[in-house]
Amino acid sequence: MKKLMPFIALSLPVQAETLWSDFSLSYLNGSHYQVGDSDRQVATFEYATGTSWGGAFLFIDRLHSDNGDKETYGEFSPKFTLHEFAGTGWVKRLSAAATIEVGEEFTHYLYGAGIGLKPAGFNYLNVDLYRRNNDSGKDNWQTTITWAVPFKLASSQWLFDGFLDWSSAIGEQGTAASMNWTSQLKWNLATYLGLKSPLYLGMEYAYWNNKYGIQGVHERNANLLVKWHF
Repeated sequence: MKKLMPFIALSLPVQAETLWSDFSLSYLNGSHYQVGDSDRQVATFEYATGTSWGGAFLFIDRLHSDNGDKETYGEFSPKFTLHEFAGTGWVKRLSAAATIEVGEEFTHYLYGAGIGLKPAGFNYLNVDLYRRNNDSGKDNWQTTITWAVPFKLASSQWLFDGFLDWSSAIGEQGTAASMNWTSQLKWNLATYLGLKSPLYLGMEYAYWNNKYGIQGVHERNANLLVKWHF
């Protein structure tokens, strides 16, 4: 799953410095996909880093459908800090933002700006506004929100995180406005297994209206999730 890590940044120095980095592998299994076979397994590699110039997030999905179809999809999203806000308020930084989406037969380029927020109880909350340069059609707009909220139930550690993408309609080519709200609810098993890095078991749920801009194609899709950070 995409867009689940924060971007931590300072003012741009002469030489970039890596402040933190994270790798993870995840496995999804679901039976209510729309557009193509409904039953799929997805393996995802993710990498996120925070640097002195901004940060970057990369993920690569490998999808295997029960009917034999296979697909690879990936995104790379760098951010460049324009301004760090001092103080204890919610607003932490203003960034220039970009994303490259690469599929089997297309490459889309997104560019815009984002605000990094950190309300009480959140690990992060990011809001980005993009102009989409679509390889497969006319340009349009996209808003992306990402968040992560850790919490505890008794002695167990949980994480609720995810993203919301809203993209505007393209009337002249019949592309509908699309909204994809995908969230993950995960229980960290690492402490019970003596692991230093998180190992999550949980569920991903996709609530997607007009999937891929196709009017009337709505996906409501729950997936079993296993995710290991290393």
